[in-house]
Amino acid sequence: MIEIMATGALSTVQDLGRFGVLRYGVGTSGAMDDLALAIGNILLGNDSNAAGIEVPILPFRVRFTTDADFALTGADCEATLDGQPVPPWWCRQARQGQVLALGVPRSGARAYLSVAGGIDVEPVLGSRSTQMRGNFGGFEGRPLKKGDALKTAFRQGELTPVSGISSSGFGVRPPQLGLPLTLSGSQEQIPARVLPAGEYEGYTAQSLEAFWQQPWQVTPQSDRYGYRLEGPGLQAARPMEMRSHGIVPGVIQVPHSGQPIIQLRDAQPSGGYPKVGTVIEADLWRLGQARIGQSLRFIRVDHAQASAALEEKALYLAQLQQAVQMQRKIWNS
Repeated sequence: MIEIMATGALSTVQDLGRFGVLRYGVGTSGAMDDLALAIGNILLGNDSNAAGIEVPILPFRVRFTTDADFALTGADCEATLDGQPVPPWWCRQARQGQVLALGVPRSGARAYLSVAGGIDVEPVLGSRSTQMRGNFGGFEGRPLKKGDALKTAFRQGELTPVSGISSSGFGVRPPQLGLPLTLSGSQEQIPARVLPAGEYEGYTAQSLEAFWQQPWQVTPQSDRYGYRLEGPGLQAARPMEMRSHGIVPGVIQVPHSGQPIIQLRDAQPSGGYPKVGTVIEADLWRLGQARIGQSLRFIRVDHAQASAALEEKALYLAQLQQAVQMQRKIWNS
């Protein structure tokens, strides 16, 4: 069990998401950086969909009330365990009573704390993710607060703990190195590959050129529901009025202002704004680490390239899992 000692707003229990219920008006939820959560579970030998804690606002502190293996992935937040540094993308064991503290991120926007077995909360509609719009799932359907005590699903003998393998634990390279996507220009800009969407041809050639060539800044009006962007603006070639229609995370809608909105994990499943593009599923994790004020750049791809990127991501995780399993066998032999 772990006890929340300090947290900012909006730290939540999340797994990979709630799928198959969009037709009922229920969004996907799930980790904004699904790759970071997946890697945390691989490091611990968890089920691939085990729930962890997404921490978007630091500082954050938890006390382990029992011995527990844990992993930290996502943003590099200068973490410490009882004052001793814990590297990012790392797993190790905490002893009963030890305190894990996460500071202000040096890079990235969201940290993920995974524990052996996963956070033990009741699934709702097939997922343990927190759905804040509907106040269900996760821990009591709400963000975590000081004093909350969360059970873990670890049962002795079900998993191979880190303890006994290495006192300091082990880690992996950040996925930015394993799945590089580069842009010419500023290293501060986050690249994301985009498929043109239904109303793409309805915008002027000049504004579409700017859409691909100019950066888009993530504004303070952004959250898990969507990123509101500020940039050169998109101008419609003709008036567009649409009925509400289905949307999914990654869809880039354009309101009358011309400043796009990228729908994200907590987005509602329908909307009426025109769609200029869709961030491909393989790159949504990159958006999950975008900070307020940071700039995005869009890279145009086709369906074949989007499918190849998803396969590359799956292969990366499979190879990582194999490498971690081999390392565990070596240390246990």
